[in-house]
Amino acid sequence: MKKSALALLLVSSLALTACNTPTLDGTNESALKASVSKVREALPEHMRSEFDESMQLLVFSSMDIGNVFAAAFSGGDIEKIAADGLQKGLESVDGLTGEEVISKAQKIIKERQAEERRQALNEIKELEAKKAETEKAQKKLNDFIVEKSRFYLRDSSYRKTPIIELAVKNNTEYAVSRAYFKGVVASPGRSVPWIKESFNYPISGGIEPQESAEWSLAPNMFSAWGKTDVPEDAVLTVTVYRLDGADGKQLFTDSEFTERDAKRLEALKDKFN
Repeated sequence: MKKSALALLLVSSLALTACNTPTLDGTNESALKASVSKVREALPEHMRSEFDESMQLLVFSSMDIGNVFAAAFSGGDIEKIAADGLQKGLESVDGLTGEEVISKAQKIIKERQAEERRQALNEIKELEAKKAETEKAQKKLNDFIVEKSRFYLRDSSYRKTPIIELAVKNNTEYAVSRAYFKGVVASPGRSVPWIKESFNYPISGGIEPQESAEWSLAPNMFSAWGKTDVPEDAVLTVTVYRLDGADGKQLFTDSEFTERDAKRLEALKDKFN
């Protein structure tokens, strides 16, 4: 047999095979179910599970679940929305072979992964900027120095009154109208503190740069400060977590980048960096 005749025979054979490859019928749901079995059986056994997963992806990706839930809450026509989504799903696979279904699904997966990565990298950038701003703020907060801190319960006619004594110095370049503190009362050698509470103090007249001040504060006696029986060896440790300026607006805070943000940033960087 001549080479030209052999080539023609091979082309004809391939064309016949292609024509005989079953395709999906997306005319309606019943037709699709019937054609799925034929298309699936025509695939090699090792590709059938991937075909099943790809079919689910193509059909259900055409259905906007968000619209279905929105209609459920707003009283919309859920059945029509679901039917329209199903019709789009049928149309998306109509005329496809099994291999084409898998290929189309893989394309969708790659596009989704690319979009997920793009959004994740943007979020990483935002979180790192937030972290940098918080670290910058912390340096400023460290310039508002707590030089002395003491906590005790003072006897009174009604019940013991909690007292917090503080001595501070404002080494920032800003006047401060209110200071916010985290207080921890703990005993040496004990891992669990007696009290762990936040408090703040509106400073009458403010405290200017390079000024020092001493305060005797009386926190709510019905809070943990007044309800906890603190031993004599307990020590109060105070850190500054926010400062407000002369206009009453926030100057610095260390609470912008939270523990949750830190965990989220670590998880994203582990997955996408």
